[in-house]
Amino acid sequence: MNTNQTGSENSEDRCDAASTIDLPIGAHLVTQRPGYEHHGIYVGNGRVVHYSGFASSAHRGPVEEVELERFAAGHPLTIRSTPSARYVGDEAVRRARSRLGENHYRLLTNNCEHFCAWCLLGESRSEQVHCCLRHPRTGMHALVCLVKAFVESTAKGAHGSAQMA
Repeated sequence: MNTNQTGSENSEDRCDAASTIDLPIGAHLVTQRPGYEHHGIYVGNGRVVHYSGFASSAHRGPVEEVELERFAAGHPLTIRSTPSARYVGDEAVRRARSRLGENHYRLLTNNCEHFCAWCLLGESRSEQVHCCLRHPRTGMHALVCLVKAFVESTAKGAHGSAQMA
């Protein structure tokens, strides 16, 4: 889902996925994907906890801890500022890790952004979902991008299977 209208560009810092020196523990990381944003919590040592959902596969995935490079998947990173966060630093990391292995991903009610909001604010919410529901054109664009990504990942998987056979 594309949320170019949500969050201020001025409140986000751009990062190089290879550099973790300036990433604060508990930071809300965002990568822009075609038609939507993918969210995760930086837990230190070059690792991110995120709801993998459909980020890397046509099958929904669980909350997992991965290398920063895998989370970014070649896309630029930003740090989403959360000035009203109730949980910061190690407490946000503890909350993120408390859900490792959870596999109840739902695009509209329990996605990666809902997960990060819960880790930092204590409440599950997604500005991407709200934006798509308020602006049907944005929602349709996001849906088209998600379907396209799904078709491409399915085709890529079928192509890889055919090569292995």
